[in-house]
Amino acid sequence: MRGPGTERPFQSLNMSIVMIKRGEPWNRRSVTSRIAHVVERTGLALTGGSCGLFVAAHVARADVDLIGSGIGILAMMFFGAAGFYLGIDLPRPSERFQELLRKFNPRPDAVELLSATGTFLAAIAAVISVASIILDEVPHRGSALTIGLAWAAGASMQIMAGIIARLRAEASSAS
Repeated sequence: MRGPGTERPFQSLNMSIVMIKRGEPWNRRSVTSRIAHVVERTGLALTGGSCGLFVAAHVARADVDLIGSGIGILAMMFFGAAGFYLGIDLPRPSERFQELLRKFNPRPDAVELLSATGTFLAAIAAVISVASIILDEVPHRGSALTIGLAWAAGASMQIMAGIIARLRAEASSAS
């Protein structure tokens, strides 16, 4: 127990916490921030790839010939990795560009909506696929195709949102 007038550890140190702005240029970030960003993005890509693997396994169990090969499964994994890598953690446009968006378009940002919807579709398809695999259910061909198409639509939405957001951020920083 501390007596009256004693300080807590580190209380006397003048510590300031510096937050890194998401829009901070890559060359201005600290090495730790760069490493953290790469690890985060790699984790997102691995998550997307595993979602693609689970959905591919689910669809393959329904004897759908498209996905039955190793190349088809790898393609779904890479597509899922690209979706989660690009579609989550979208770069923000500049403040000036955001003001223009708010002034001329009071509706929600379509890119954020596209990313959120795509992430939800891909994730829910993966959860259903994993549950089906764990419960050892044999999927019907139609439901497996529906889940596969929902996943593909979600991953495509993520990729589109990521590309549009990056093009928008690049255009707003150039002006």
